[in-house]
Amino acid sequence: MERALKFNIFRYNAMDPRSVPQMQTFYLDETDSMTLFIALNRIREEQDPSLQFDFCCRAGICGSCAMLINGRPDLACHTKTKDLPAEITLMPLPVFKLIGDLSVDTGTWFRAMNETVQSWIHTDRTFDPKATEERMSNEEAEAIYELERCIECGCCVAACGKANMRPDFMGAVAFNRIARFITDPRDKRTMKEYFDVVGTEEGIFGCLGLLGCEDICPKHLPLQDQLGMLRRKMGWTAVRHLFDGLLGKTA
Repeated sequence: MERALKFNIFRYNAMDPRSVPQMQTFYLDETDSMTLFIALNRIREEQDPSLQFDFCCRAGICGSCAMLINGRPDLACHTKTKDLPAEITLMPLPVFKLIGDLSVDTGTWFRAMNETVQSWIHTDRTFDPKATEERMSNEEAEAIYELERCIECGCCVAACGKANMRPDFMGAVAFNRIARFITDPRDKRTMKEYFDVVGTEEGIFGCLGLLGCEDICPKHLPLQDQLGMLRRKMGWTAVRHLFDGLLGKTA
């Protein structure tokens, strides 16, 4: 039997000075295999064409349809209404700049994050387009691929207690990017250079360890493993740097 679904959706147009933040209620009859993406499109097409939300791929790849679903960050395109209660509350992701309704600007945040962590391979080798492709082991390639599966949806950032308190906190997605380059044998940065990027209160040492990031990651990335690895490596780097400084003073 089809259910009658009640949607409580946050409405606010940040570009309209007359707009006031409010919750608006919509009703839909549930259909087979209905996702929140389908439901939102129906609401926009059948009830209110001004409803703002983001989507692109509809396959859990682009990450643009992330939102708070009954208080939990997730992707609208792969969340089925049958797995939710009949009353569903949808809110925009926190931390990111609000554009309107359920739409937020994740692009600006992720661009700044990637610039901060210097998200590119650092090498002193000159690129040769005619050179033979550089080989690496299957184990190395698989480890890199595992971390490259991040779709930058922003769910982990929205679920992070520290990111909600401090806008300058890097978040698990940044730590995952750093771990990706530490794993890559082509990147020639030293641990000291990585430490200068991520070994701060805004970086790995500011993480509260609540692991909300891993709990809600729609791609099920091993974020806990990367956080632990970075804490160990950056901790040892800090200790080594301290002892090198002490030895230098006594020499």
